[in-house]
Amino acid sequence: MNKPHRITGHTRIIGVIGAPVEHSRSPQMHNAALVKAGLDYVYVPFHVPVDAVAEAMNGFKALNVVGINVTLPHKQAVIHFLTSISREAELIGAVNTLIFINGEVHGENTDAHGFLRALEETGASVPVDKDVVVLGAGGSARAVVVALALAGVRSVVIANRTVSKAVALAEELSEKINVQEETGHKTVLEGMGLQDSQLPDAVRSSALLVNTASSSMDTSHPLLIDPNWLQPSTIVYDIVYTPPMTTLLTTAAEKGCKIVGGIGMLVHQGAIAFERWTGVEPCVETMQKALS
Repeated sequence: MNKPHRITGHTRIIGVIGAPVEHSRSPQMHNAALVKAGLDYVYVPFHVPVDAVAEAMNGFKALNVVGINVTLPHKQAVIHFLTSISREAELIGAVNTLIFINGEVHGENTDAHGFLRALEETGASVPVDKDVVVLGAGGSARAVVVALALAGVRSVVIANRTVSKAVALAEELSEKINVQEETGHKTVLEGMGLQDSQLPDAVRSSALLVNTASSSMDTSHPLLIDPNWLQPSTIVYDIVYTPPMTTLLTTAAEKGCKIVGGIGMLVHQGAIAFERWTGVEPCVETMQKALS
C-alpha cells in the first residue's frame, strides 16, 4: 500500500493553471502517480485570471516551482514568457507544459505525442502513408493534425462546421510544417465543411477518423457524420473523455470499428509532462485508475 502524500519543507511544487481550473482532473491523476513513485512533489491547481498571467509566471519563478500544466485560456498567452519552445508547441501555436529551470522557462505541448501514444497503447499503429479524417478545427485539432503530419500520414482532411476555419487551418499548417525535410514524407492537408460532398468518400477511405469537436460530450447531440460512412477497417478515435464512451464510439463499435477513447490521450500527455518535470517515468495504470 502506498504511503499518503505528506507535505514538508522539502516538497517540490508542480501544478496546473487555468480560468477556471476547478474542473481539472490533472491533480488527482498526477498526485496519485507521485505517491506511487514515492516522489516528494505535490501537484496543485492554480486559478489564474486572464489578466494575471505575467504575475503568475513571475511568482512561479520566485517560488522555485518545477513545472506547470497550462489549460484554457492561457495556452497561447504563456508563449510570451518562454525562454524556449519545442517544435511541436511552435507548430501547434499553444503550450500545455512549462518547465522552470534556473530562472528560464521552456514550453512544450505534450498533446501531440500523448495522442499518438494512446493510439499505440491500444495495439493500433499510426497510419503512416494512409489517409485520415479529423473532425473539428480548434486547438485540439491543431495538435492532432501536427502529430499525424509529423508521423508521416499520407493525407489529413480537416472537416468542420465552419468551412473557412477548416480551410485556414489546413493552409496554415501546410505552410508551417516542412514535413518532407523533417520526416521524408509530405502530408497533404485539406479543409472542408461537414456538408461537403467529398466528405463521405473521405471517411469511407480513411484508415483513422479522429473527433476533436467538443459536441461529442453531449450524448444527445447528433453525430457530425453519417454512421453509414464508417467502415470496419477504420479506427475511430474520439479525444473527448467525458463521457468515456461517446455516441460516436458506441456507434463505431457497432459498425465493427476499432475504437479509442479520450482518457488515454489525457493520461499520456500528462505522463510525458510528469517525466519532463521529475525525470521519472510514471505508472500510467495508476494515472488511469485515478481518473476512474
